[in-house]
Amino acid sequence: MADTVELIKEKLDIADFLRQYVTLHPAGKNLKALCPFHKEKTPSFIVSPDRQVWHCFGCNLGGDAISFLMRYENLEFIEALRILAERTGVEMRGSGGDERQHAVLYDINRAAKDFFIGLLAGDTPVAQSARDYLQDRGLAVETIREFELGLAPNASDILSRHLTKAGYQIADIERAGLVFKTERGTYWDRFRHRIMFPIANHFGKAVGFTGRLMPGSAETEAGKYVNSPETPIYQKSRLLYGFHKSKNHIREAKAAVLVEGQMDFLMAWQAGVKNVAASSGTATTAEHLKHLKRVADTLILAFDADEAGQVATERVADLAAAGDFSVKVIMLPSVKPGSENSIGSPAANDMRDRVSTAWKDPADIVKKDPELFRTFIREAEPAVQFFVRRHLPPFVGAGGAGGGRDALALKRGMRAVLARVKMIASPVEQAYWIRELAKSVGIAERHLIEELSQVKFPAVSAAGAGARTSAEVEHRPPESRRDLISQRLLGILVRDPAAREAVETNLSFLQEPYQRIFACFSRGGEIPQDLSALADLITLRSSLEVTEEKGTQVELAALFRELKREHYRQEQERLGMLIRAAETSGDVKSLEGALQDFDRISKEIYNI
Repeated sequence: MADTVELIKEKLDIADFLRQYVTLHPAGKNLKALCPFHKEKTPSFIVSPDRQVWHCFGCNLGGDAISFLMRYENLEFIEALRILAERTGVEMRGSGGDERQHAVLYDINRAAKDFFIGLLAGDTPVAQSARDYLQDRGLAVETIREFELGLAPNASDILSRHLTKAGYQIADIERAGLVFKTERGTYWDRFRHRIMFPIANHFGKAVGFTGRLMPGSAETEAGKYVNSPETPIYQKSRLLYGFHKSKNHIREAKAAVLVEGQMDFLMAWQAGVKNVAASSGTATTAEHLKHLKRVADTLILAFDADEAGQVATERVADLAAAGDFSVKVIMLPSVKPGSENSIGSPAANDMRDRVSTAWKDPADIVKKDPELFRTFIREAEPAVQFFVRRHLPPFVGAGGAGGGRDALALKRGMRAVLARVKMIASPVEQAYWIRELAKSVGIAERHLIEELSQVKFPAVSAAGAGARTSAEVEHRPPESRRDLISQRLLGILVRDPAAREAVETNLSFLQEPYQRIFACFSRGGEIPQDLSALADLITLRSSLEVTEEKGTQVELAALFRELKREHYRQEQERLGMLIRAAETSGDVKSLEGALQDFDRISKEIYNI
């Protein structure tokens, strides 16, 4: 194995390799770039062609081409090594059992893909029916060939017999997810009477499949669409359909169009929208977005127009905002220009008016009007507007907050929207949306700012839609300094219960989630599910941080001083927004009160 690594390094020029991922500029003997692993404006990512290594002085990461590929593509060492070996023409020698087991799974999936392609191209009635269906959906023959679509016949074991005849072991075919063992001990093909969409890893190798039930067939318990099960080479939470083809287009556009299914992807690609990816009909996860974030800053969501699609849009928009994307949404349902639930540009509303209510997904729109879909992408609206449409349609443009409207519904809808505004990192962008909401709903900016200070961040599931699991991670906006101080304080409490009194004295300066966790830690209560991930993080950090017993009180005092400063600084920011809103509206009384409070807070900070 060591020989293989050295041979790869000898044949691979690190500068040429890294140019596929970052833009390198000369810097003396070295090269520099913006680091792909953290956000920065000044290049701190340095490549040394002489030493064949890279290092980032911003996040302190570094290594060789193998370590870069592992981190960038989220790969294990052996996976990265295999990819680079293929690229450089180096034979993998001295590979262990795991490597050989992975290799045979790739071979089996490739053989199955070729088998399915051959059947779709065959001269049989079922093959013709499958081709007619795909062409009726709008797919051109060239697209079908480029993405290697195929056909699984309506037979119980034809694929397994084909693969075993080719020399593969049935146990390996089962590990590849292509067959399953029945109660009688026989093996049946997993995919039967289905149109097959090969799923490739991000380097183009087939690792699994999605099978769409042939049209006209009675739907089975497995459902209309069936995906390969998780295997050593296929993890659905990490792979995006078509990404191996589109990642360079996404990198060039700095924006990714995310759709739900394979047909949406293929039709968008065929229409010339190349910066597209699909979640293969599975829930979009944080891992999916992590891959996209490495090549794009903007995420454009183009999910189905039905309620399930809109719920998914809402969840992914939250997840993407937590991942520091600029999120936009394509609104597919028809919305009449000038109607009460209209918000945004007249051009955007006019486009929505052109969409038939029968066009339920991007594939339908592309089939009927490819240029309209491309226009939708260009005119995609910020996610906040999507949340307004979702949660405030009866109130937008209805002429003020009065008129007998349901105050409780307004409060709930407004808090749902403001929770997303709160996730926006930029104060300028926050202020913009507060002003837009005030104009749209007819509520003074100062009231919205007050409400904003009270709403909670939406819980964002990294594991996707569906039931919550013990392994699920809650994603929040990037931790503020106040968060880190609060976590350190509660971490000290975990190790030293004697600190309880000191924390309790200053409890009002902790944000609401930390107050609740404090109550559980200090009284031994059960942690609520919505706080479990944050409480686990505090406990983990506590186990890694050590303070000498004699220094605990000193550290507590210092942390409380910093916590108070951060608390008052946030109050200053809130009051600053109130002052600007009062100045804009000419509300002298509110302006005087806000200025007095700002002066008082400034004195508190000075006296800490």
